[in-house]
Amino acid sequence: MSFPGGEEIMVEAPTRYDYSAIIDRPPLVFPGAAKVALWLIVNVEHYEYLPRPHPQRDPWPARPHPDVVNYARRDYGNRVGLWRMLDLLDRYELKATISINAAVLDHYPHIAEALAARPVDFMGHGVYNTRYVAGLDVDAERELIDDVQQTVLRRTGRPVTGWLGPSLTTTPATPDLIAEAGVSYLADFLHDDEPCPLRVRTGRLVSMPYSLALNDSPLIGRMQHSAATFARVVTDQFDVLYDEGRHRPKVLAVCLHPYAVNAPSRQEALERTLRYVVEQPDVWVATGTEIATIGADAWWGGTSAEEQR
Repeated sequence: MSFPGGEEIMVEAPTRYDYSAIIDRPPLVFPGAAKVALWLIVNVEHYEYLPRPHPQRDPWPARPHPDVVNYARRDYGNRVGLWRMLDLLDRYELKATISINAAVLDHYPHIAEALAARPVDFMGHGVYNTRYVAGLDVDAERELIDDVQQTVLRRTGRPVTGWLGPSLTTTPATPDLIAEAGVSYLADFLHDDEPCPLRVRTGRLVSMPYSLALNDSPLIGRMQHSAATFARVVTDQFDVLYDEGRHRPKVLAVCLHPYAVNAPSRQEALERTLRYVVEQPDVWVATGTEIATIGADAWWGGTSAEEQR
């Protein structure tokens, strides 16, 4: 690669995974020969009213602290929006992954009870969405991961099986640390339409195809698209993956935040979109854990982590 001045440098690819062209892999096999796995991710988050200062990022950069407007927008999700979301999941009997800021479960035990009563798995999302992983040393990050695991287990009776960095922050050690802690999948890498292996120091770790393209927070929250536009983006992506799924099944990750998509003016569009997807034949509605397990079996089969390395 040439830069101005004639300097030649090689930009290294991430060492956590190897390049793999999707056309060169054996197709995944989903239950019932499904063409698409629908992975619903509900982000249940807590933003601090007066967050701790962070040297790299201000959680509320638009206004002096306390930023009442943006804090209150997020708080709406836990007070109101989440309950619309759970009602929708119940009526259509949909599984989901809960991306959880662990502090939510301590602050709001009613939410912990409601989540524990439903067919969900838990993806650790840090403690607060205003406390970032970036900049932590290994010991501090290991302690944070353990705190999240213990809180989720204590409040819901279920383990943390996946991980998504709080506010999508990470460190070079994150994959090693969550694999060491027994977490089976990581959603920080947005690089594929299928689960893929990540290289870690101990154990095995699957990269799951989380999405910013089908994510209401950037599309509705930051880019100010309408609910109808968000719905169209989801169904357009589904239509392409569904067609491709005749020969190669794919994962449709739909990433939702109750403070955004579950506002009254957006609820009907969300319901219409999910109904459109789940009413098609050969769609498998699954948790992240279920999809990651199929991905792990496809990549590693019966081999141990040591044999795989």
